[in-house]
Amino acid sequence: MADPATISPATLLKDELDIVIPTIRNLDFLEMWRPFFQPYHLIIVQDGDPSKAIKVPEGFDYELYNRNDINRILGPKASCISFKDSACRCFGYMVSKKKYIYTIDDDCFVAKDPSGKDINALEQHIKNLLSPSTPFFFNTLYDPYRAGADFVRGYPFSLREGVPTAVSHGLWLNIPDYDAPTQLVKPLERNTRYVDAVMTIPKGTLFPMCGMNLAFDRELIGPAMYFGLMGDGQPIGRYDDMWAGWCTKVICDHLGWGVKTGLPYIWHSKASNPFVNLRKEYKGIYWQEELIPFFQSVTLPKDCTSVQKCYIEIANQVKAKLGKVDDYFNKLADAMVTWIEAWDELNPSGASKSSDLPNGPSK
Repeated sequence: MADPATISPATLLKDELDIVIPTIRNLDFLEMWRPFFQPYHLIIVQDGDPSKAIKVPEGFDYELYNRNDINRILGPKASCISFKDSACRCFGYMVSKKKYIYTIDDDCFVAKDPSGKDINALEQHIKNLLSPSTPFFFNTLYDPYRAGADFVRGYPFSLREGVPTAVSHGLWLNIPDYDAPTQLVKPLERNTRYVDAVMTIPKGTLFPMCGMNLAFDRELIGPAMYFGLMGDGQPIGRYDDMWAGWCTKVICDHLGWGVKTGLPYIWHSKASNPFVNLRKEYKGIYWQEELIPFFQSVTLPKDCTSVQKCYIEIANQVKAKLGKVDDYFNKLADAMVTWIEAWDELNPSGASKSSDLPNGPSK
């Protein structure tokens, strides 16, 4: 495996990575990202009214899918893709044919490091993904594969090869990713702390995954990155990335892969309305006290040797154990199965390119 510290930015997976952006508005924010994003292919998932024209700055290579496209491509299975919620982004994961995905929200801008230099978030994510993870034993110098770091005394030599990294979870300066109650009691709080660290989340430890600055190995973990049923017609919102993170972490732990968190930072520019957020979150805030123990206790049988098999097993356990919490979880479990069916239909062995999808994207 290449040393991530020595990889030239000019060679960083230009033909192996898609950038997925969910949006309801013109993508002017891309101008700030142009130096970093322009070499890459974008998949834009337009939420809301499909008749609204979304403007994309000139010079970007992109395909754009709206709700009509999703319905045409997936048919009845389009019911598993959320509407009027950024959870719709996972459709972009499904139609991509690249090895890696980076997803970012349209209110996220280029941050600066403490020296004042612009942070190339995508480059750091790629370095995270291309270097191993260490989920089985914690290294007190954090990521031992970064330049200037190594394994500390007492770290088992048998574990120093590490394991493949499936997920790179980035963070945010300025507006922190808080839930509505925390937003309400700390309306002026801003994150100004730049922590120069990347670490592997230990095996058996769950974490709250935020989807606004996230990269992952699609070939490794893609089918688990389902952002659930959220938004229009659903009793809950703002738990789409959380759900994907819990499922993904359980599967990574089972299959022996790693999840990293820390660098890179982006600049999160806009605080969402805490009262609107509370309306979306309040059932989730209550339900998560049952959801976390559920995911902490999920065990996957040895014959779950693929992400799809693992995910179907989790869906079965969701129906069996969380269905009694609320009927929503029965619907969600069914949608999880539909998602895997749709994923496998669009991603058979030797899958064709996204331009060969039925009816294609809008442009």
